[in-house]
Amino acid sequence: MRTLFLLLTMTLAACSSSTTMEAPAGGQPTALRVATYNTSLFSDDVGGVIRQLEGDDTHARKIAAVLQKVRPDLVLLNEFDYDDAHRAADLFQQRYLEVAQPGGGEPLQYAYRYLAPVNTGVPSGLDLDRNGSVGTSGRERGNDAWGYGLHPGQYGMLVLSRFPIDDAQVRTFQLLRWSTMPGAMNPVDPTTKLAFYPDAIWKQLRLSSKSHWDVPVRTPGGVVHFLVSHPTPPVFDGPENRNGMRNADEIRLWRDYLTAGDASWLCDDQGKCGGLAADARFVIAGDLNNDPADGDGHHEAIIELLEHPRVMRMATPHSEGGEETALAYAAKGLQRRGAPAHVTGDFGRRNGALRLDYVLPSTGFSLSGSGVFWPKKDQSDAAIADGSDHHLVWVDLTL
Repeated sequence: MRTLFLLLTMTLAACSSSTTMEAPAGGQPTALRVATYNTSLFSDDVGGVIRQLEGDDTHARKIAAVLQKVRPDLVLLNEFDYDDAHRAADLFQQRYLEVAQPGGGEPLQYAYRYLAPVNTGVPSGLDLDRNGSVGTSGRERGNDAWGYGLHPGQYGMLVLSRFPIDDAQVRTFQLLRWSTMPGAMNPVDPTTKLAFYPDAIWKQLRLSSKSHWDVPVRTPGGVVHFLVSHPTPPVFDGPENRNGMRNADEIRLWRDYLTAGDASWLCDDQGKCGGLAADARFVIAGDLNNDPADGDGHHEAIIELLEHPRVMRMATPHSEGGEETALAYAAKGLQRRGAPAHVTGDFGRRNGALRLDYVLPSTGFSLSGSGVFWPKKDQSDAAIADGSDHHLVWVDLTL
């Protein structure tokens, strides 16, 4: 009943705010479009995305065309491979976003960006999949990395912004240990009834499969904390459900970050501990890999984040293309409990269409619109919307 109540509530435009941010000079409110987009701009090879972007990459052109159409002021790109020299980010900006793309809009420039190392592909030196050895190559290496990946930086994150980013105040939680979270979901082997991870390994495990970032953005209406992440998919494990539990606790990190009380365990990579200030404005964004009603995973994790008292109650972003796709799966017997129009990605015959991507503003904003860029198959924009199995989600806010 709780899930049903949430889904019905979010279908309604129940947006309200108890406080407002200070208006910019002249007293005019500031509009802010915020988005998240899992771009699938990753490669299994080191430097593979750089080489793609150095050429004339059709995939990247479609991603850029969607961004040029939607034109967010602030956007998180998930699954954008990280490199230390930021070469891929430079190439994508200069050769794709700043060049008008077929089916897209005018060239798009972002004066500010944030990217940093992530846990994917970083060797742990531990036997995390418990197959008896520490993997040194291929998928076995990926399984024993701090976050699954075939090389460091695979499936990274990139924040693009029209407004200045306060780099000195960014908080990252790449190194935060899972076991430090009060009540952490320590996986148990159902056969032996013992902890899946030996205690020596459990105490070293990192919570974030990529990273969690609090990126303060100085908008004309005040500072907005962009809280971004990409939790692990709650699949590709065994009966111990270690990925499902990690996904739930990665989502819970943001819930705890927003909640008043003792958060002394929540220490960032710079050594600062504690959660977000009670009066701070924020937007949570990312591919959270958890649908409130369908697919795998602990649905209560995302539901409790959606229901957090500091998160705005709002109509769920939707699309005609997503509804069309979800209904087509339903016609083949793959039914959804959630609303078909709310899905954000198409994950094939086994999983169907799911809502995995979120942009969740805090209370204190006014909401003027939202959507998922997923046109119907007979619409012209469909030609650029298939660059990823996920679709861009956006919200329009007034500061």
